[in-house]
Amino acid sequence: MSDLPSAAAEPAPTISQLFDLSGRVALITGARGHLGRAMADALAEAGARVIVSSRDPAAAESLARGLAGAQARGHFGVRIDQLDPASIDQGFDAAVERAGRIDILINNGHDGLGRDWESVTAEEFQRQLGNLTGYFLLARRFRDHVHGTADGSPRSGSLILIGSMYGLVGSYPDAYEGICSASPAAYHALKGGIIQLTRHLAVYWAPDGIRVNCLSPGPFPGPAAPTEMVRRLEAKSPMKRMGSPHELKGAIAFLASDASSYFTGQNLVVDGGWTAW
Repeated sequence: MSDLPSAAAEPAPTISQLFDLSGRVALITGARGHLGRAMADALAEAGARVIVSSRDPAAAESLARGLAGAQARGHFGVRIDQLDPASIDQGFDAAVERAGRIDILINNGHDGLGRDWESVTAEEFQRQLGNLTGYFLLARRFRDHVHGTADGSPRSGSLILIGSMYGLVGSYPDAYEGICSASPAAYHALKGGIIQLTRHLAVYWAPDGIRVNCLSPGPFPGPAAPTEMVRRLEAKSPMKRMGSPHELKGAIAFLASDASSYFTGQNLVVDGGWTAW
């Protein structure tokens, strides 16, 4: 038996260290949206340098300048139209060129559709599903970027796709009846596909150091949502209220950081108990 002392175990990281994103670069699409801004704020407040994308580059830059955190002067915007493969490549390249690297990708951008099952056309349905194609193409660029480090040194990355509770359950027809169009069938198909894509990519990319997870918000209606529809939705929620955007900040920080280092292929649902019924 050796008389040599055993090596001291590395101290476990503290909670503040686990959630700290200092030194990391995050790219988030759709940061100008109702929930996207809260998620961008969370990343910046946790210490990350944040790149926001939009089809409007001036708007992206303006939003980036408004983000706080230790990297407040380093945040910036790029143009990405997630329905255009060429724009995805150009925007990702521009982000890497300016920041040097990307460690976190949040696929949140969404080209919306208001038509329900009664009136949606084939072209509109296909366009809605094109959001999923955009998620995949940008995710693949991210995987190749992280895995293909020029000097061969190991790197890891966190990829977060934004789903929805409506990728898990159907909507209540009576919540919309007589007020507005029903929740679009194409949207439900899209969000269900995002959740399954998460699982698939997670198992294929885990050996490459890429964690892939999904964050699925529940009812977070925007300020323009009809008051009566919101009242009906509140009545169906176990918590009897809707979510506020800041209530996603903890979840996105968890998925982006080392706090979730053994967490991949999962769908984290933040819905006030909606899908627990």
